[in-house]
Amino acid sequence: MADGPDKLPSAPDHRLLIQRLVKEANITEEQARGLIALVGYDWTSLIREARFLTRKR
Repeated sequence: MADGPDKLPSAPDHRLLIQRLVKEANITEEQARGLIALVGYDWTSLIREARFLTRKR
C-alpha cells in the first residue's frame, strides 16, 4: 500500500483498504473510515478493532 511506515497510501489504495475492511469485517464504510482515522493503516489493528465493533451490535 504505502512505501514505508510513515507514508500514507494513495487515494486508490485508501479506497481499497476501506473496501477490504468493510467486506472482511462486515462494518460500514463510515466505521471503516473512522477506524483508519483512529488506528492508522496497520491491517492487524484495523481488523481487531473492527471485530470489536461487530461484537457490540
